[in-house]
Amino acid sequence: MAHNTVKSSYNQLIERLNRFPQGAPSSELLFKILEMMFSEREAKLVSLLPIKPFSARKASKIWKLDIVKTQNILDELSHRAILVDVEQNGEMQYVLPPPMAGFFEFSLMRIRKDIDQKVLSELFYQYMNVEEDFIKSLFTEGETQLGRVFVNESVLSNENAIHVLDYERASEVINNASHIGVGMCYCRHKMEHLGKACDAPRDICMTFNNTAASLTKHGHARTIDKNECFDLLNKAYDHNLVQFGENVRENVSFICNCCGCCCEALLASKRFAIMNPVHTTNFIPEIQINSCNGCGLCETKCPVDAIRIESTEIENQKIAIIDENLCLGCGVCVRVCNKNSILLKSRPERVLTPLNGTHKAVVMAIERGKLQNLIFDNQVLWNHRAMAAVLGVILKLPPIKQVMASKQVKSRYLEKLIAKINL
Repeated sequence: MAHNTVKSSYNQLIERLNRFPQGAPSSELLFKILEMMFSEREAKLVSLLPIKPFSARKASKIWKLDIVKTQNILDELSHRAILVDVEQNGEMQYVLPPPMAGFFEFSLMRIRKDIDQKVLSELFYQYMNVEEDFIKSLFTEGETQLGRVFVNESVLSNENAIHVLDYERASEVINNASHIGVGMCYCRHKMEHLGKACDAPRDICMTFNNTAASLTKHGHARTIDKNECFDLLNKAYDHNLVQFGENVRENVSFICNCCGCCCEALLASKRFAIMNPVHTTNFIPEIQINSCNGCGLCETKCPVDAIRIESTEIENQKIAIIDENLCLGCGVCVRVCNKNSILLKSRPERVLTPLNGTHKAVVMAIERGKLQNLIFDNQVLWNHRAMAAVLGVILKLPPIKQVMASKQVKSRYLEKLIAKINL
């Protein structure tokens, strides 16, 4: 009976994680991961937390615990980067981030002794890189994905620069951030424990704004200023890393500097390219046929294998070919070409980016049939559960009607509404 009780607590936590658009498909591996990261009691308590930010007073009411005990639990969970805590209007607000990008990554952003990071890394690897359900669900469901690629600004021509909007520049994210933190790259740290890591820099995972404020406060990331962050960005450029960040225009919370061999987003981009798992930049490289000598350097450095070298009709002549369906538009190939034979051009159709985190969550929820979970958030209350069930039926209407609703929610009207109301 005790075993069933333990299992039930973790199953309830899994159900809670999957109410958010970015969930975590249930499996024995996930159960083992959560068992390492949460006690049975913590799993039970966290499973009751709402999706939207909440105060200690609200958690106290949900958990039916006094405020002192509640505060101690929330502080402990925040200290372990399970929760993100942010002060708003003089009161601390808490939120449970999704597993990715969230508390899975935070668990490996620094060296820790309170958990066995080697065992946890092995479990993460099996769950994400061997089993396909989690990564496939994370990166391929719906049209709106959690992350997008930033163009390598060092290779932009004057003509390109005219067409780059501020939110498309990593430099603008840095300049506008209220807080900046840097931590260890979760992906390469995980691969290091498996003996599979490359030699790209480790301490280069950037966090910003509220997320950075929480992670740096609890020591999971190190506070840095804008100058050091720019130095790290240039270091990432020097190592031909791809800037992969939160898929929003305002208040970006993270920018990872990714390699094609270790990092989840780029591995997913290669494995599930046909499903568009990562939002590209608004640029695509173009080969200058007259000067390209087919040396193969761009092919070697492309992080997602979007370039191949082919022979031409002319004897002994080779040329680089871009697969536009695979290309991220990151600009790494432009940077490494020593013949200046690759230029960036604008994509014929611009990639749309959600306004902010709320806009992204709502659109992702609609596309994944989880909008009811955001609207009727506190499912501890019976009437919220009932209302969620009703709306769940509506979201199971024929696909054409769902697409129509999705397009309406992606309108400028919603952007204006979100700008005025903090859902």
